[in-house]
Amino acid sequence: MSQSAGHLIVRTLEAHGVPRVYAVPGESYLDVLDGLHDSTIETVVCRQEGGAGFMALAEGRLTGLPGVAMVTRGPGAANAMIAIHTAWQDATPLVLFVGLIPVADRERDSFQEFSLTGWFGSTAKRVVTIDDADRAGELVAEALRVAAAGRPGPVVVGLPEDVLVELTDTAPSAPIPVPDPQPSAGEIAAIADRLARAERPAIIAGGDGWHTGAGRALLDFAADAGVPVFADWRAYDAVPHEGPAWAGWLGYGRADAVAAGYAAADLLVFVGCGRSDVMSDGYRLGFAAETVLVSMDPEAAMHAGRIDQQVLATPAAFVEALGAIDRASARGGRGTEWMDARAAAQQRFAAHRPDASVPGVPGVSGIPAGVEQPGVDLGIAFGELDDRLGGRAVLTFGAGNATIWAHRFVQHRTPASLVGARNGAMGLAVPAAVAASLAFPERPVVAVCGDGDFMMNGQELATAFAHGAAPLVIVVDNGIYGTIVQHQERHYPGRPSGTRMANPDFAAWMRSFGGHGERVERTEEFAAALDRALAAEGPALIHLLIDESVMPPAAGEIAA
Repeated sequence: MSQSAGHLIVRTLEAHGVPRVYAVPGESYLDVLDGLHDSTIETVVCRQEGGAGFMALAEGRLTGLPGVAMVTRGPGAANAMIAIHTAWQDATPLVLFVGLIPVADRERDSFQEFSLTGWFGSTAKRVVTIDDADRAGELVAEALRVAAAGRPGPVVVGLPEDVLVELTDTAPSAPIPVPDPQPSAGEIAAIADRLARAERPAIIAGGDGWHTGAGRALLDFAADAGVPVFADWRAYDAVPHEGPAWAGWLGYGRADAVAAGYAAADLLVFVGCGRSDVMSDGYRLGFAAETVLVSMDPEAAMHAGRIDQQVLATPAAFVEALGAIDRASARGGRGTEWMDARAAAQQRFAAHRPDASVPGVPGVSGIPAGVEQPGVDLGIAFGELDDRLGGRAVLTFGAGNATIWAHRFVQHRTPASLVGARNGAMGLAVPAAVAASLAFPERPVVAVCGDGDFMMNGQELATAFAHGAAPLVIVVDNGIYGTIVQHQERHYPGRPSGTRMANPDFAAWMRSFGGHGERVERTEEFAAALDRALAAEGPALIHLLIDESVMPPAAGEIAA
C-alpha cells in the first residue's frame, strides 16, 4: 500500500517503539505532522526548539533509548543546536528531525535555507538528508541505531519538504540491533589481577547506561572487594548513595577530601565515562594512576591521559561480568581502611547540617559560621528536600551555582533519577523535568535551577500543563548570574559587569498558568511550602529568595 514518505517516517518510529516526540511545528515537515495525527506516538508540542531538544535529551538520558525531537528549518534548527551540543558532549542518544526547503530551492538562499551538514557536521555522530522517499524508513532506522550504538550521541536527519509528500510502497524498517559486546574472561581476569595488586584502587562510574540498575550490583562487588566507588559529574544516579563503597561525586562543588581520595588512587577503573576535564579539576588530578577504561567507545573520546587496559562494554554488561571475579581474591592483601576513609569523607560532606565549627568546614550555605544567613539557607532547604524525597525522585538540573546545594545534599538511590547538562548548558532543568514527568508519571520529579537558568526555558511550563506533566520546580533567585559573578570576583574583584538581572515573581507566574506557586523568603517557611508543593496535583513552583552574596564554597574550601 502506498503512503507518503512523511507517513513512512512515523510508521518507522512506531515500529521502533518511540513513545513520544517533542516538537515545535513548522510548515517544512507538515506531512510528518499529519502522519502523527493518527499515530500511537504522543506529539508533545513545545514552545521553543531548545526546550524540545532538551526534552528529547532527557528522555534519552533516563531510558537509554534515543529521544526524538522535531523542528523546522533555519531558525528552528539554530535554536535546537544547544541540545545537539549537549548530547554530543554528554554522550546521550538523541535524534533530531529538521524540516528543510524543497530540493528545487537549494543553493538559492531561499527562505530559511541553511547547510544542515555545515551546521551540525562537527557536533553530531551523523547528519543525513532523506532525498529519496523509498529510503525514508531505512534512514530513520539507521539514525536511531547510530544514536544508541557505541558512544551514544546525537544524529540529525534532514526532511526536505517536497520529498516528504512523495509516495512510496516501501514498508517501515524494523529496528536494527545495536551491538552489545561482552567482556572476555581474559579481560575480566586481568582487571581482577590489577585490583588485587593495587593498594588504593578506585572505580569511577559515569555517563549514561545505568538505567538498568547495574549500579547497585557494582557497589555490592566493590564493597566486598574493598574498592571505593566515585561518581562522575552529574552522573550521581549511576550508583545508589549508600553502603560502605559509596565514595561521593567528582567535579564542580565536590569536597576536597573526596577529590583527594580520587587523586591518591593508584588504580582507576572508569566505567561508562573517561578521565574528563571537570572530573579531574581541569586535567590536574588522577593522571599518574594505572588506568582501566570500560566504555563502548573504541576511540576513547572525552578521555585524557594513560590507558593501561581498555574494555568495550556497556556498564550493565561489565558489571554482570564482574560476577565471575572472586571478590576475596580481588581484595588482595587490602583491608577496608582505604575504602572506609573514602566513604566517611563523603558522609561528612553530605550530612544535612555539618558541624560548622570543624576547622576547614564552612557553613552549609557557603558563608562563614556564625554569620546570619540572608534569605533562605539553602543547606537546610535542600536537606529538607532530601528528607521528603527519600532517594525516589527524578532530579533535573540547570547550570550554575544554584544547583550545588542540591548536588551535595539530595541523595540518589534509584537508577534513572538525574538529568543535568554535563557540558554546562543553561536552560535544561524545566524541559527535562517536563519530559521526566511524562516518562515516569508515577515518580516525583523536581527541577532545581537558578533564576538565570529558569528564564531560559521556563516557557516549557506551558508544555507541562498542556500534556499532563506535574513537576515541582525550585527556583533559587539571587538576581545575578552567580557562577559568573564568582569568577569575576576571583579575577576582577570589585568590578561586577554584565551579570545583574531583574526578575518577576516566579510563583505568581506559575499561578497564572493554574499551578501551585509559593514565594519563600525565610528558611523557616520552606518546609511547609515544600510539603504543600509536593502535595499539589499539578505542576508546582517554589521561588526561593537568597542574597546575592551567598555563594557555594569554591573548590579548595570544602574540606569535609
